Amino acid sequence: MSIANSLRTEGIELDSTAISKLDAFTALLYEWNKIHNFTGAKNIKAIHDNIIDALYPIGFISFPKNILDVGTGAGFPGLVLAIALQNSTFVLSEPLKKRASFLRFAIMELELKNVKVEAVRVEEIDAMPFDMITSRAVTNTNFLLQLTDKLRNTNTKYLLYKGSKVFDEIDDVSIYQLGYDILQKNRRNYLYIKSINVA
Repeated sequence: MSIANSLRTEGIELDSTAISKLDAFTALLYEWNKIHNFTGAKNIKAIHDNIIDALYPIGFISFPKNILDVGTGAGFPGLVLAIALQNSTFVLSEPLKKRASFLRFAIMELELKNVKVEAVRVEEIDAMPFDMITSRAVTNTNFLLQLTDKLRNTNTKYLLYKGSKVFDEIDDVSIYQLGYDILQKNRRNYLYIKSINVA
């Protein structure tokens, strides 16, 4: 079962190379997940649903050149975005060794040239500020902003994949003034932070 139909249904347009790589990623994750239990997505449809979840914002948000994904896990959203957005470069922060090994294997198998893995906690990454920081279900917004303080500048954007608690989390971010939008799809809230100022 190809991901192509699901992408078409959601209005997500990718070239044939990206679609082929997403199919290959699906097969890899399905096999590895049988042994290592990386994700609750146990069948092909569930993996496809996670891919769509990762890619949905590309129709609404302009992605910059240099992107950090915090806590990539089994590849969501960072590795999937890297497959789709070949003109952007990605760093995937994943401290758990088995997951980092899977990500590195997938990058090699899929011949991805625009992505690398840092098998450390995000606060241990030593890098210039990123243009965008993404994350799905790692920690609350306030703590994530603190963890990535040294990895952003005044131009850095955030794309955070959130659930129903997103509005409470924004209320709790008291030390920052955020310029943001929230895009909703089903039970997912995509929090797009466009500007951050200390209150």
